[in-house]
Amino acid sequence: MKKYLILIAGVLALTACSGEEDATNANEQREGEPVTIEGVNGEVTLDEPAEKVVVLEWTYAENLLALGIQPEGMADIQEYHNYVNIDAELDEDVVTDVGGRQEPNLEAIAALEPDLIIGVSFRHEAILSELEGIAPTVIFNPYPEDDSIDLYEEMEMTFNEMAKAVGKEDQAEQVLADLDVKYEEAKEEIENAALETRDVILTLAYSGPQAPEIRVFTPHSMASIILERIGLNNVHEPDQFEVFGSSTYNVEALVKYEDANYLYTVPDDDNIYENQLEGNAVWENLNFVQEDRLYDLGEDTWLYGGPLSAETLLDQITEVMVK
Repeated sequence: MKKYLILIAGVLALTACSGEEDATNANEQREGEPVTIEGVNGEVTLDEPAEKVVVLEWTYAENLLALGIQPEGMADIQEYHNYVNIDAELDEDVVTDVGGRQEPNLEAIAALEPDLIIGVSFRHEAILSELEGIAPTVIFNPYPEDDSIDLYEEMEMTFNEMAKAVGKEDQAEQVLADLDVKYEEAKEEIENAALETRDVILTLAYSGPQAPEIRVFTPHSMASIILERIGLNNVHEPDQFEVFGSSTYNVEALVKYEDANYLYTVPDDDNIYENQLEGNAVWENLNFVQEDRLYDLGEDTWLYGGPLSAETLLDQITEVMVK
């Protein structure tokens, strides 16, 4: 019997080893297999998942970081730090700055010998042929020109395409699943909060050429869909389809939303509420001002981006609204 048990144990051990080897071989095979990704410039096929990736837009750098990958090269690193607020850190000892987002340095990109370049249509379509002369290039359009897909759906689709490009599809699935859990947790917090109303508008304000300008985010926007997922109701109804996900108003146009909560972000060095609108009769008589239903999300709130920016935004919203 003892010999029989030893024999069975040996067989099981060999089977386990064989299974591990099969899994390893499968992973190795997957890493060496061609992958096809699709952007607005059509399908792009790589001989194998990319390891050295140059990104020419901040969201795509963020997407790589969410997958545990540092970009090989990136455009406009300094300004990225000024705007994008996420926990994952860019290792500037690893990542090379390749110039501005609008006009990247093609020589700097070529010197990196990337496996893949990722750009954005409204900036890089004009230089697509030059980029393709350096390496396979895919460009995405974060702002589809009709409402057949909302901006959150576009974000997820692009994130998943990028994950496919670098062989990290399982990780992408986990990132999005973890984010869904956080939405549910934040929704519970909002439901338990002592809010007079869950109706909101979400705004970004700045000084315009003639007067303060206020971007009010549409239900189609990524930021608004995050609001909805945590139990808030964006009451803004745009007069027309806004491709960039926001309508630009002056202060007088806010009257129709004065019964909602007012969520806002504004630069500290261009704070229209403390400067131009201080003493403004229209602003100071709005119900949400009179009733102190103003929620400052902070100047470092980035209302665009990928899954990590989405997580930051929901954290910032719950931090100021749940008391």
